[in-house]
Amino acid sequence: MRAPELGPGSARWMFRWAAVSSARGVVGTQWQRLAAAGRMLRTGRATAVVTAALMVLAGLVTVLIPTAATAAPFRGTAYVTNQSSSSVTPIDIATNTAGTPIPVGLTPRGIAITPNGATVYVANQASNTVTPITVATNTAGSPITGAFNAPNAVAVTPDGTTAYVANLVTNSITPITVATNTAGTPISAGPAPVAIAITPNGATAYVVDQAGTVTPIALATNTPGTAIPVGQAPQGIAITPDGATAYVTNSSDNTVTPIALATNTPGAPIPVGTLPIGVAVTPNGATAYVSNANSGSLTPIDVATNTAGTPISVPGGGQIAITPDGTTAYVTTAGTASDNPSRPDHQPRTHIYPRRR
Repeated sequence: MRAPELGPGSARWMFRWAAVSSARGVVGTQWQRLAAAGRMLRTGRATAVVTAALMVLAGLVTVLIPTAATAAPFRGTAYVTNQSSSSVTPIDIATNTAGTPIPVGLTPRGIAITPNGATVYVANQASNTVTPITVATNTAGSPITGAFNAPNAVAVTPDGTTAYVANLVTNSITPITVATNTAGTPISAGPAPVAIAITPNGATAYVVDQAGTVTPIALATNTPGTAIPVGQAPQGIAITPDGATAYVTNSSDNTVTPIALATNTPGAPIPVGTLPIGVAVTPNGATAYVSNANSGSLTPIDVATNTAGTPISVPGGGQIAITPDGTTAYVTTAGTASDNPSRPDHQPRTHIYPRRR
């Protein structure tokens, strides 16, 4: 399999069909397809040629389309944010071919797609803007301005009406009305928010911050609640499909904290690998998968018992997303240790959206 060239400013990437990371020069890369049960189905090697200096890919959003109701393969497009080239690269998953990069703002980081698959929202950290991209044409719209300050994470409500953007500097999240692409009044969150997850019923956003807490925000009133203590330097969050539990990765503690959302009570930390970053839950809610960047592994957690299983080898794992049928995990990597020795918040971010034609 030949790796696609991602264009100027592109970097080393790693596919579980489509997952991307960063590196310098000409690099050897690896792609793997993993069953959600933890079995490695296939492993291959490829080489990608990149032409620019070191960059960090901050996000990945994937539009996956089942070829048939009973078929396992998916086809669609992955959207990858390129921080150094200030662009988003679409990748055809069926052929693993990169398309023409879409210009966005400076240092694009967080990325999310609306539930109807119509619009991708990209948080441009250095521009203090958010760029909407029309999926049908891969065209960037006018940057959304407003009360953004180092925006670095995005999440969209299940009903598709509002996108919430985390502002790293002002300790807040800013709502965007999707229908008009206008920014609203910022909502207070914890110090240096880095990740957002919204409950399946759309009632609450949980915002992870670098102070070691998670702030619940009631979206009906945009009111922050009492911060929930977790571990040190939390990075990622995922919520089970039934809305019962959130899992938060603590990168400095090498643990994951489960939070019972009915009471917003943190449970006992679950030991995982070194420098846990990403976390995702299977669609059936049975397993949470955690990527451990420094130990090069993916740790499955049994949701029913909150116990960690045998790690799966995944070099430099970053963020994770799982296909709607629960068969395949997509895991981004961050290249070599020299890329991000002390900035786990610079890891790629992952989101998957299924759509039928």
